[in-house]
Amino acid sequence: MASKEPDNEHREDEEAPAADDEDTGAQVAPIVKLEEVSVSTGEENEDPILDLKAKLYRFTENQWKERGVGTVKLLKHKETGKVRLVMRQSKTLKICANHLVLSNMTVQEHAGNDKSCLWHAADFADGELKDELFCIRFASVEKVAESQKPKEEDKDASAAAGLLEKLSVEEKKTDDKAEEEKPVAAKEEKETKDDTEKADAEKKDGEAASST
Repeated sequence: MASKEPDNEHREDEEAPAADDEDTGAQVAPIVKLEEVSVSTGEENEDPILDLKAKLYRFTENQWKERGVGTVKLLKHKETGKVRLVMRQSKTLKICANHLVLSNMTVQEHAGNDKSCLWHAADFADGELKDELFCIRFASVEKVAESQKPKEEDKDASAAAGLLEKLSVEEKKTDDKAEEEKPVAAKEEKETKDDTEKADAEKKDGEAASST
């Protein structure tokens, strides 16, 4: 007669619960220790005066080719006051435009699309100066106007935003001058009124003398 004991032992092994993992409290040191590294963007000494989302194209090989989609900035140097245009791609942060904004630069609306504008520049995005023809497209017409304003208003300095500060100073001076001119105008008006009244009085005296 065959024995059934092995079958019973196998069943007991299957029904036995698995033992829970025990926490030994051991700490595993990392194989490589990574130290925090400060990353320089090259924009630490510059203040942003424009920051917009846009798509950039450049004219090469007799056609427009997309240069990248990302954020275009106008950055003003804190010491020199020079302004440069920098655009980086959104995901890779690769520079797709990097050039100074000069007073002789002109920005024109792209034919057939009021959301786009184009300009020439000596660009340094590829590590060497190259004369490039760029075209940039914004989400709305308002964005186009906002991007052109600093460039169009700068006429004396080589920085696009230089005139913005100049305008704010001139507006303040104009307001101060207007306040100074108010008392002068009031004084002149009073003197004119007094002269008129004096002339009327003299005329009346002359008429009374002639009637007697």
